[in-house]
Amino acid sequence: MAAHRRKLDLRKTLFLLPNMITLSSIFCGFDSIRMSATSTGDDDYYRASILLVYALFFDMLDGRVARLTKTQSAFGLQIDSLADVVSFGVAPALLVYKWSLAQSGTVGLIFAFAFVAAGAVRLARFNVLSMGEHGAPTKPGKYIVGLPVPGAAGILISLVVANHAISGDLSSAKYVYPLMGLTGFLAFLMVSTIRFRSFKDLRLNGRTVALVMFAVASSAMVSLQTKPAFVLVWLLALYVLIGLVETLLTLPRDLARRRREADAAERTSMPPT
Repeated sequence: MAAHRRKLDLRKTLFLLPNMITLSSIFCGFDSIRMSATSTGDDDYYRASILLVYALFFDMLDGRVARLTKTQSAFGLQIDSLADVVSFGVAPALLVYKWSLAQSGTVGLIFAFAFVAAGAVRLARFNVLSMGEHGAPTKPGKYIVGLPVPGAAGILISLVVANHAISGDLSSAKYVYPLMGLTGFLAFLMVSTIRFRSFKDLRLNGRTVALVMFAVASSAMVSLQTKPAFVLVWLLALYVLIGLVETLLTLPRDLARRRREADAAERTSMPPT
């Protein structure tokens, strides 16, 4: 009698693919932490930052692979958040602390930890808002609340990369407090209620085309005026700027809506006369 052969479950095999990509991001973050902790000079910090650039690439890839293969799951959502804590919370915080903030002693340590803590809080909130009734991930909306942790980390990482490209002195003592302020500001943006575009459902319209053309033209100008390494700094800063501007433009409308909701709730709670 022929032995029974189990058929290969392709769906279970595909389920491993995005998770292996996520684990690759964690490895890059882990190795970056190792390199930052044992660094002996600027070249080591540069290599640690390049590892985090690879982690950013894997982070962008895993979600797209999961959607393409239709293998999104609650497990994938959780491991992706854990990867972000390592690769875009702890790793960049340690990198910028060892690279610059350590010169300010305990104050620099506090700001570096604030970045990690804000990233962890941001990811926990994101997981809660992204899960449906049965724990399955929901479809991402047009906006996300708070600056995404990879975006905040990307700004710090790109500064280290750009500084190395121009043999600059951003890591010197005179820039410690500006970098500390930037680290604290990014931590605030992560835990804020400011909405940033997710770019999950971009539609081809006049505003989108204009924004893309502006991003390309401005990036070319930044590249020509400085170094190509500064393009990533500019694009990430532009993303933050768009979120802040949109929040300011919609603030009066949001305040009016909240006032109407408060008035309606007050009228509902009033006892009948």
